Amino acid sequence: MAVSDPVGIDELLEQARRELDRVEPEQAFAEAGAGALLVDIRYAALRERDGIIPGALIVERNELEWRLDPWGSHRAPEAVSHDLRVVVICNEGYASSLAAVSLRQLGLRRATDLIGGFQAWKAAGLPAVESQ
Repeated sequence: MAVSDPVGIDELLEQARRELDRVEPEQAFAEAGAGALLVDIRYAALRERDGIIPGALIVERNELEWRLDPWGSHRAPEAVSHDLRVVVICNEGYASSLAAVSLRQLGLRRATDLIGGFQAWKAAGLPAVESQ
């Protein structure tokens, strides 16, 4: 992999988002009902503070690629296909954009992220429960 000229994080984020068909909370909720996999990459303290989305797969960011690669030896049972629709959720919708692009690089071509992250989900009044 070639090293490119440096870019700032704002430019990197903008480049990443040009590759994604990002979704609003209501759309993510509807897609989950139709079989999409919601993946919460927030760290434990945020989940404990704010709660979790029922049915979302919790995978900390540092394990994401290993757990979602359908060919990986450490994959989650939910990672069944490169065609799986994956919606990555972070706290506010920044880290999730970069994570979704990383999943696309693994061949998960339908991966995207939630605009505004968990905070937007919660603000939209969508289901959330206390973390156990």
